[in-house]
Amino acid sequence: MVVDPYMLETLMRDLVGHDRAPSAYLVYLQLFRRTHGANAQTVSIALLDIAEATGLSKRTVQSAVAHLVHRRLITVARERMTSVPEYTVLRPWRR
Repeated sequence: MVVDPYMLETLMRDLVGHDRAPSAYLVYLQLFRRTHGANAQTVSIALLDIAEATGLSKRTVQSAVAHLVHRRLITVARERMTSVPEYTVLRPWRR
């Protein structure tokens, strides 16, 4: 998997430095690997599984996901409120 240079040079600095949300960057990278890295459009994964994969707490992952949705870097869809979320990782810098 090739990581877009924008993700390392700009997005990391923006999320970690400017937004002070390094957890959001880790979650974005994890979701990116599970979608674009696997040639998939979306990934269904529980918050606990993201927490396990990143070493973050579930609550921190919830906050990171909310931040990424707010920044329009991911979308989250659920069939029902208790369903496992389905994430789509966006790359708005690529038009």
